[in-house]
Amino acid sequence: MTTPTTLMAAETREIGATLRRQLAGQAAVLEALAGRLGAAPPPLVVTCARGSSDHAASFGKYVIEPRLGVMVASHAPSTSSLFATRLRGLQGALFMAISQSGRSPDILESLRLAREAGAVTVALVNDEASPAAGLADYVLPILAGPERAVAATKSCAGAMLSLVSLTAALMPKGEERDALQAALAAAPSVLDAAAEADWSVGVAALTRAASLFTLGRGLTFGVAMEAALKLKETCGLHAEGFSSAEVRHGPMALVGPDFPVLAFPPADLSAIGMAPLLDEFAARGGPVLVADGSMAAGLALPVPPPLHPLIDPVVQLTCFYRMAEQLSLARGHNPDAPPYLAKVTRTA
Repeated sequence: MTTPTTLMAAETREIGATLRRQLAGQAAVLEALAGRLGAAPPPLVVTCARGSSDHAASFGKYVIEPRLGVMVASHAPSTSSLFATRLRGLQGALFMAISQSGRSPDILESLRLAREAGAVTVALVNDEASPAAGLADYVLPILAGPERAVAATKSCAGAMLSLVSLTAALMPKGEERDALQAALAAAPSVLDAAAEADWSVGVAALTRAASLFTLGRGLTFGVAMEAALKLKETCGLHAEGFSSAEVRHGPMALVGPDFPVLAFPPADLSAIGMAPLLDEFAARGGPVLVADGSMAAGLALPVPPPLHPLIDPVVQLTCFYRMAEQLSLARGHNPDAPPYLAKVTRTA
């Protein structure tokens, strides 16, 4: 193993260790949440987040809704902070604020108002001493450890993994839950391998690119959105994230010889339709990069063997983070300190 040259590379390599800490350190709060929500199942789950944390929340929607049968909605924090909207009808709902720092004023105000409206509140944060942790009924710690690079990597992946663990804790006992918990226990070593994946073909294809689409669907939609953010943030590369179902509604007209596509296929039914779409894009002559070796179109970016549909997207994201760090350097950027950005964003 080579010594990481950047904080971003080092922190990407800590994603497996983050899950190891979670498996030991989240058990008590997950048991407490399962006891409370099992006795009174929430009629609604609401997430509240921005940036990378919101991409983790998007992933969580597709983890939670199909397995727990409860709708997951996204709360716009500015409706609480700027417009002081008094929330109603949240009695018994689960309200989750997701934030690596737990310090953004709009997230804090949303959490406070949701609790006043009767919701069961959870702070999914990396800083257990943060103000958000002090406002919530329950604190689910991400346990990623200090994250010094401006671009969030291990904290975003850790939030996604926490949402998988929470879902497993709330699922009915049976084979499906047992399989998910077994996959979580096996995942740290797979994530370690993902952090060493060789996506140099992607670096070569994107070093001189001006724009691209990142595509996912369902469980990988949040991954595609997170990848687009990181490409803008660390590589100075304009990227737009889309669902493979939505990209057909106009945006696909841009794809051609000089317009790459980076796809993250999900490992469930939502993959339907992605293969023919990528075939079509490849036929237009542009680079099509696919984080999976099972689809015929494009250039395959190697990922570790599939483990579980709910964990594979985090594995893909870990592989991507390593490539983004290398691409940033290849394009002459510093991935640890993107211009004009700060580690903690305090949004009113």
